[in-house]
Amino acid sequence: MLEAHDITVRLARSEILQGVSVTAEPGQLTAICGPNGSGKTTLLRAMTGDLPYTGRVTLNGHDIALLQPWELAAMRGVLPQASALAFPFTVLEVVEIGLSRGRAAGQSRAALQALARVDLAHHAARPYQSLSGGEQQRAQLARVLAQVGAPSEAGAPRWLFLDEPVSALDIAHQLEVMQIARDFADAGGGVVAVMHDLNLTAMFADHIALLSRGQVLAAGRVTEVMTSDTLSRAYGCQLRVGAAPPPGTPFLLPHAARLAAE
Repeated sequence: MLEAHDITVRLARSEILQGVSVTAEPGQLTAICGPNGSGKTTLLRAMTGDLPYTGRVTLNGHDIALLQPWELAAMRGVLPQASALAFPFTVLEVVEIGLSRGRAAGQSRAALQALARVDLAHHAARPYQSLSGGEQQRAQLARVLAQVGAPSEAGAPRWLFLDEPVSALDIAHQLEVMQIARDFADAGGGVVAVMHDLNLTAMFADHIALLSRGQVLAAGRVTEVMTSDTLSRAYGCQLRVGAAPPPGTPFLLPHAARLAAE
């Protein structure tokens, strides 16, 4: 289980998070949602130990502040919003970085399996910098998947922390990546994802922590949090859950989209 209790983060002179408490269960996908500047990425980085904070974060019963980096790497993988590489690695070499620590350390086949999972096995030998932004994002997800290995081991869940994992992807690959996260949770792992797309969140998430101005405005199951009133207060605009746009306005319903059969 992930428990973040009374998390406060100050950067420079600004208080980004103010006493935030969030829990996430293995076997579930927990989405962190909210408008820009609400503290979503800051909360994720605090929960992964990448930012200093006050409060307490425990993962599988362990206080992360007391764990060594290699111990954390064996329990969870982190996908940031963006990753910049200065050296000319191949795609496969980038994914293999995840094998230096974590559950699959030393198992080179895990890198190719992870690339196949994100539909990039055919690009394994290409220079990483030659990939499109969306392909780089999927390659980084493959690195994270290679690092954590199986969703659980000896009864202990592994965790994925994903910061806007579909931000640069087309619709088909958005569905693919979210299904990977969903499958990981269904197999006993835990997933915490910062999400902007509320439709995809509704499709794939079990629970939502909705942030606003550095605090938790609402938390709970999707149907409990995603109401017109709550979302309107969070985003500062009038939103109607489940309402179609005016006649003649084209729109897509992501929940009706499915990946084509292989």
